Amino acid sequence: MAVLSKIRKRSGLLLLAIGFALLAFVVQDLFSSGMKSFSKEVGSVNGKDISFEEFRVKVANTEKNSQNGQSMTALQASNQVWNQEVNIALLTAEFEKLGLRVGEKHIIEVFKADPNIGQNQLFLNAAGKFDLNKFKEYFKSNPEGIQMLKEREKDAELNAKYQIYNSLVKGAMYTTEAEGKMKYEAETNKVTFDFVAVPFSSIKDSDVKISDDEIVAYMKTKEKKFKSEESRELDYVLIEEKPSAQDEAEIKKNVDALLLPSVRYNSETGKNDTIPGFQSVTNNAEFVNMNSDIPFDSTYVAKQDLPAENAEQLFNLPTGAIYGPYMYNNYYCISKSLGRKAGAKSKASHILISWEGTQVPNKKEKRTKEQAKAKAEGLLAQALANPSMFMILAMSNSDDSSAQQGGDLGYFAPGQMVKPFNDFVFNNPIGKIGLVETEFGYHIINVTDKQDAVKLATIAQKIEPSEATNDKTYTQATKFEMDAATKDFAALAKTMKLTVNPSVRVKAIDENFGSVNNQRQIVKWAFESGTKIGSVKRFEIVNVGHVIAKLKKINEKGLMAVEEGRPQVEPVLKNKKKAEKIKAKMNGTSLAAIAASNKVTVTNAIDLTIENPNVPGAGFEPKVVGTAFSSKAGVVSKPIEGNSGVYVISTKVVTKAPALPKYTDYVTKLKPQAVGNAGRFLQALKDDADIQDNRADFY
Repeated sequence: MAVLSKIRKRSGLLLLAIGFALLAFVVQDLFSSGMKSFSKEVGSVNGKDISFEEFRVKVANTEKNSQNGQSMTALQASNQVWNQEVNIALLTAEFEKLGLRVGEKHIIEVFKADPNIGQNQLFLNAAGKFDLNKFKEYFKSNPEGIQMLKEREKDAELNAKYQIYNSLVKGAMYTTEAEGKMKYEAETNKVTFDFVAVPFSSIKDSDVKISDDEIVAYMKTKEKKFKSEESRELDYVLIEEKPSAQDEAEIKKNVDALLLPSVRYNSETGKNDTIPGFQSVTNNAEFVNMNSDIPFDSTYVAKQDLPAENAEQLFNLPTGAIYGPYMYNNYYCISKSLGRKAGAKSKASHILISWEGTQVPNKKEKRTKEQAKAKAEGLLAQALANPSMFMILAMSNSDDSSAQQGGDLGYFAPGQMVKPFNDFVFNNPIGKIGLVETEFGYHIINVTDKQDAVKLATIAQKIEPSEATNDKTYTQATKFEMDAATKDFAALAKTMKLTVNPSVRVKAIDENFGSVNNQRQIVKWAFESGTKIGSVKRFEIVNVGHVIAKLKKINEKGLMAVEEGRPQVEPVLKNKKKAEKIKAKMNGTSLAAIAASNKVTVTNAIDLTIENPNVPGAGFEPKVVGTAFSSKAGVVSKPIEGNSGVYVISTKVVTKAPALPKYTDYVTKLKPQAVGNAGRFLQALKDDADIQDNRADFY
């Protein structure tokens, strides 16, 4: 009691002490994280901030509404939303510069283009056309939808402005008559010349050295091309949690034991019960579910769907007989045949003829039900008269996506198709062609094949590492992590008989890591302020094992790292140095003399064009062909540095094509290129923008 009394008296001091301790902890965390978590902006575009709160909501909605039911990680959703936000910010700034404005008419046109609105039965008139009055009346009578409509209007306004902006850009991308003339001349003007070529490959790569400084100097001349985001380079070792030979033997022993009767204690009777083995058990489903990691499957399975290595034995197994143990997909299995069923799976082709009102997208044509029936009956008559034409008829007439495969639907089991379709296929022999009606339309069906199938009771036990094996793996991974902090990473891995994986380069917002894919935790650690070059950390990955990573290099934002740029730059610089060596040996007043001094021959190029500057035996060499066009006949040129070597040429004759009254055809040829250029404006805006991405602070 005395102790409690003292504590009560000093409770204020105690709380104050706890408060200071908590404050110290928070302050320390603030400094260690660089106060990043308190930033309210997820990024900015040309100085305009993107609020994290609004961004977070959009990411959550994107995750929730991911298409086709495919799961999407927060980071994947973040990438999608980020790209959208950057695009919107860049385009909105352009719209404001141009003073673009849109009215109700523009917004309604955008709505009409949306199938959920423009083709919604609620907003269509008797003629099946979008009715603006019906659209407005709907929202007058449904005020709860007004807020939703306002949100859609914002998107529609942006979309409408984009369409106007895109039209302006496309309108500015046109092709002139002069460009058409240049295209004509590039295709039809011809030059014939003699040349001597000394390839770069005549000098060994090992004879030409390129330093890091030379790589950097070259990249600085093209900074935009060689710019790079901040990144980290890591070495790593993966120690997998995998079963040992002893674990495999134990699983096989357990599976083998299921073939024989066993004795088990019954707690209800207090006696031992003799449990029959898999061979003699009568309730196969119960026995499988009690002893297998994969539940009992009551369906019949075709031969092609059985494990490939064991399909023959399993398919031909007599009823009641057992096959195994056998290994399949990291499971030890034993299977008992429960019988075979003839025609358990069928294969069919069909031609679908739908009508207005059926839930079939991409109909080939509009038709009433009566018109659809008449067409289907006509196609049935053609198919019956000439069954070999069924594929062509399906490709030309079917409203189903299977039309691309000639109507082929592949194999399917009973119950997978709607009932009328199912009944026709499974109640008729191979080769039968007929007509059925379903909710999707009229189907002309051709039964093309049937397969027998078997029912198997299969006990499958997964081959997994035991607890003892996992403990050994954990001990090994922990020891490597501790030793790697002070020892050479690669040498230690070799000593412990482990493999150092190829270095991984990651950016701040990356999610995947080397061969272990989605490992955001490793990427985040690599970018933490406390992680220095040489730092080592172990990461436990569920169902995989342990990754021990070491930070090898920090690449700051700016010019690309030498190691990253060398594969692109080194061949260019080597060829430049080789060119200088080759030029020094290209002495002589004639092509023959130059060829002799370099131990090559004089070659002739006939009727080459600017459009197709492929030099015989050398390949694409526009600089060489261009020089030939501009040189005087009979004059030996100075050495020309080409793509694959150094050339000296002597022009023989230039043949110019006759002038045309108009170059319309050549203007037309160039128009697609102009259209393609118009589609690149968004990337151009991004290249010139100041984009700050702070998402790594939040994800």
